[in-house]
Amino acid sequence: MSRPVNAVPARPLARVREAPAHVMRAGFVWASHEERLERLTRRFPISRRMVQRFVAGEDIDTTMAVVAGLRAGGLKTTLDVLGESVTDATTAKAAAARYVELLDRLAADGADGNVSLKLTGMGLAVDREVAAANLARIAERASTHGAFVRVDMEDSARTALTLDLVRAQFAQTGNVGVVIQAYLHRSAADVAALNREGIRVRLCKGAYNEPASVAFPAKADVDASFRSLAEALLLDGQYPAFATHDEARIREIVAFAANHRISPTSYEFQMLYGIRRDLQERLLAAGQTVRVYVPWGTEWYPYFMRRLAERPANLLFLLRSMAREGRG
Repeated sequence: MSRPVNAVPARPLARVREAPAHVMRAGFVWASHEERLERLTRRFPISRRMVQRFVAGEDIDTTMAVVAGLRAGGLKTTLDVLGESVTDATTAKAAAARYVELLDRLAADGADGNVSLKLTGMGLAVDREVAAANLARIAERASTHGAFVRVDMEDSARTALTLDLVRAQFAQTGNVGVVIQAYLHRSAADVAALNREGIRVRLCKGAYNEPASVAFPAKADVDASFRSLAEALLLDGQYPAFATHDEARIREIVAFAANHRISPTSYEFQMLYGIRRDLQERLLAAGQTVRVYVPWGTEWYPYFMRRLAERPANLLFLLRSMAREGRG
């Protein structure tokens, strides 16, 4: 019999909690651009240990060893090659080439052929056609390996364009999916359309700082939207993925699927590499499918800082996770 997914009470870390979120966010954003702080961060053992919880490695061999370990534990993976938003076509083309090489390596190693990318890394800020060409190059190589490409969603100013490019590529190769953010007002209509089109969706809550005219400002409203969209995806979606560490949302999804006799093989949960490994293991033991989002590469410092800036509570969450696992 499968074990239930039980909630684990969190123990607050007072000193981290004392700092106002906006102050922490501003500090992390500032730090992400400071080369001096990056050099210091790379030298400090404690910060390196924290980064290693978020980032699998700086090179492909180290990363593939991590992937092999995750696979051995029953977890699926999607890999993200870390890199900054590029401002020239040459750099964007090189970023696409890294994904092509990664897809070849995943196939050679017999690993999950599943990658995630951001269109700004493919040159979206340079030109729409540059990003489209690079996405096509990656999707076409993925197609030769029977692999899948997930396009991450960025800020709301790029939502419509991202969906346009995903739809165009899906029409060509059929192996491209997208991320939808539950906190955007438009997401219910987007999910309904994507379900009709058969495009795979990863649902997340959303982490960019958006105005109330675009996104729900209240957590309760975001949670309600996530729940509603998850149900729509379970009923009508094409193998949806639910990207969350929120145990309340996970319990709701599991219960809804069970009540509607939807098999756990028809959807999956996705979680960040290194976060809530205890929860990942409990979900696996309960018969759920779990895919880990695995970022890797040398450009981890801006990623790490912005991850904390997008949601400063992630620092508290990370420290809690490390403490919880240490007790277990």
